[in-house]
Amino acid sequence: MKSLVIIEHKNGVLHRMSREAISGAQKIGGDITALVIGENAESVSNELSNFEIEKTFIVNHELVPSYNVDGYKEIIEQVVDSISPNIIITGHTYQARDFMPRVSAALDIPFIPDIVELENSIYIKQVLNSKLNASISSSSDRVLISFQSASYSEEDIIKGSSRSESFDVDLDSSSIKSQSDDPFQESASEVDLESAELIVSVGRGIEKEENKSIAFDLAKVIGAEVSASRPVVDAGWLPSSRQVGSSGSTISPKLYLSLGVSGAIQHVVGMKGSKNILAINKDPDAPIFEIADYAVVGDLLEIVPKLITALQDS
Repeated sequence: MKSLVIIEHKNGVLHRMSREAISGAQKIGGDITALVIGENAESVSNELSNFEIEKTFIVNHELVPSYNVDGYKEIIEQVVDSISPNIIITGHTYQARDFMPRVSAALDIPFIPDIVELENSIYIKQVLNSKLNASISSSSDRVLISFQSASYSEEDIIKGSSRSESFDVDLDSSSIKSQSDDPFQESASEVDLESAELIVSVGRGIEKEENKSIAFDLAKVIGAEVSASRPVVDAGWLPSSRQVGSSGSTISPKLYLSLGVSGAIQHVVGMKGSKNILAINKDPDAPIFEIADYAVVGDLLEIVPKLITALQDS
């Protein structure tokens, strides 16, 4: 098995989902080649040199100093023709959704997007708002895939060493027909859930808006961010920037502490990548307990204040 991982970066900073893609490629096994395109590719390759991959190709061409869909398509097509990988992998980012279909059409290779797992040549993809898993197989000897966020953990990357080398591409200005605007920027937000290592999440189990202060008090003590399930956001108790789930952020903190979150599938898909899940809920049958590492059945309005006091005393 030979894999090619397309690396995404911004100003020389490796994208989190590219790390997850490398982790997924290592789980698949075989020889792994990474491809970094654009300015600052060298600094990205320095970080990749600490991972157990065979090599990193660097393409820094004057016609593609930053992301351009035509340039990416041409470069990836030439790299694939050169090394003939069995599988081409990316994270399921905005960029990947732009260039991967074009690469698929140019190379006549099937593209299976947004998968959560690959095992024995079966690609697992969530459907019907993540309520069901679809098992997909391909008759092609080569395939393009993108991994859903948090399908694999960047913390599971196998460390090692790899070499990097420049890959020469043949590009002509006539092949670069589109021009890319500045990268999409989300509006400024008071919270960055996707990079938070500790998260306290509140569900409708807090009962009323005034009780959300309990979550913020606990978060302050442990240095966490506060997130919410959709019912809390729909009620107007917290802004949508704090929502986690299929219609909110996808997170993978080291600790996810849920307070009164029932654990509907739409919420779980956004936090299932959490390393440790501690759930407090007075409903012993709450679905959140099925995925929790630590479960506390009880009234959070009684438990959390005592927890805060104990943490402060320690």
